[in-house]
Amino acid sequence: MLFAATLSLLALPNVWAQSSVADAYVASESPLARAGMLANIGPSGSQSLGAFPGIVIASPSTVNPDYLFTWTRDSAVAFSAIVNQFALGIDTTTRGEIDDYVASQVIVQQIPNPSGDLASGGLGEPKFNINETAFTGPWGRPQRDGPALRSIALITWANFLLSESNTSYVTDTLWPIIENDLNYVAANWNESTFDLWEELNSSSFFTTAVQHRVLHQGVSLATALGQPESLVSNYETQANFVLCFLQTYWNTAGHITANTGGGRSGIDANTVLASIHTFDAAAGCDALTFQPCSDLALLNLHTYVDAFRSLYEINSGFASNEAVLTGRYPEDVYMGGNPWYLTTLAVAEQLYDSLIVWNSQKSLEVTSTSLAFFQIFDSSIAAGTYASSSSQFTSLTGAIKTFSDGFVAAVANHTPANGGLAEQISNTNGTPVSAVDLTWSFAAALTTFDARKGVVPASWGAKGLSLSCAGEPIPQTVFCDFQRRCYYYFWAYVYPLFLAICRLMLFGARIENIYLTGSVDALEDWSTETALLMSSANYPIWSITVTLPANTDIQYKYINIDGSALTWESDPNNEFTTPASGTFVTHDTWR
Repeated sequence: MLFAATLSLLALPNVWAQSSVADAYVASESPLARAGMLANIGPSGSQSLGAFPGIVIASPSTVNPDYLFTWTRDSAVAFSAIVNQFALGIDTTTRGEIDDYVASQVIVQQIPNPSGDLASGGLGEPKFNINETAFTGPWGRPQRDGPALRSIALITWANFLLSESNTSYVTDTLWPIIENDLNYVAANWNESTFDLWEELNSSSFFTTAVQHRVLHQGVSLATALGQPESLVSNYETQANFVLCFLQTYWNTAGHITANTGGGRSGIDANTVLASIHTFDAAAGCDALTFQPCSDLALLNLHTYVDAFRSLYEINSGFASNEAVLTGRYPEDVYMGGNPWYLTTLAVAEQLYDSLIVWNSQKSLEVTSTSLAFFQIFDSSIAAGTYASSSSQFTSLTGAIKTFSDGFVAAVANHTPANGGLAEQISNTNGTPVSAVDLTWSFAAALTTFDARKGVVPASWGAKGLSLSCAGEPIPQTVFCDFQRRCYYYFWAYVYPLFLAICRLMLFGARIENIYLTGSVDALEDWSTETALLMSSANYPIWSITVTLPANTDIQYKYINIDGSALTWESDPNNEFTTPASGTFVTHDTWR
């Protein structure tokens, strides 16, 4: 949903005061956030007693909720912040923690767990006990963002060490860890995953975005280390496929659809976090990789922020061009559904990243897509390119800087005197809620403050990328919802030109005939002669409507029939039990 109206920033002088609040907060909170994050890293951290060396606890909270575990994702986010600051010379006192983290991940990768072992999917296990043993309780697994994020941190470290001529450590110690993660990502990116909130099992924009980044980085590092060409070629091929798939998350309603399943609006902080975790200033405002200042990312941010303006009581009274507290997604009910520190800071960080690029390239572009975002600050602005010498550039960037500072000020207003950053902020009275001293909250503060200062992380190679899918067919997945529709999705391009390429690549010069059959009369009792033809009217989506009996075990398969040639999915059969009423969602992968 777009803003219904825009107001002149000059009409709201109280907004400008937010920048002075942000100035003071950054100065006071920076050392506290750093100390808070390090306190959560074993063995010497004051909050992480019992954690093995290099192990990051998510939070010292042990009840309601119990976060005294180490998550691969959260640990990698923390060490990405630490490694970036070290490599950029901002904080070079953390070498011991980095070395311990590397050593701990050598061990963690080898721990057999409910997701498998190193060779059978164990890298998708989301969390472990802090003494480097497997967590065996029920959980949302696998979570496939962890390996990508871990290798993003380690590749950044490897590149720094290579610049320091420490090749042997990179080759002997870092590369084996990184290669394990890259191989996992290359082999499993097209499989379903629980999202970063650990609630939905589908495909997730955040996961896909970081997977694309790490595969691209893997190509460069593997080449630099003289790894086999076959390995490099595989990473490159898979990176191209992932970039193609990344485009399919865009929703023309004006936002990125965060997850392909779950039945939500798709508006989610997942997408903002993806943009900042794949920021590459050298790529400018590239839309293919959803860079922070791209028109797609800006419109998405606009839609995301607006979704929370009237949702929380604590946001009442703020104008449409003022910052507000944001949460994970509008439908959230966890702990009552509240704003989060890290999601609100992520909005500020995306805007600060955008300002870095605009100031560097000495211009900004307003497109028909991003127009609604820029009209927050100037209702009369028109599509076009504005040079840094123009009054429009000056007024827009100044207003956006103030807007960004407003999100930092919103967090500052709800940070306790000791600088502790919990997971959430009460949506009614603004008090900290849920896990205390969340490591990710501290990391988010540090990266946001760095972006505000104009700190530019090392490029990961996003500049100049283009859509190119050559070689193996794009992976395919079946999605069924039991409003009785089955959708046969092929990960394809969303633009007509690329759809045409995919048609040629996947199926020659024409569209395949895809059929559905199964174990009940409504699915033709496994008949290949009377199997149900699925419509390709919305190619590359195949669809069919089937009425099925309630409370019944159903087995089914898809068939590709080309004249006399018939190809079944491989075993086992797809299977589910129909509900008594309502809807049911399952995700299958064509075998």
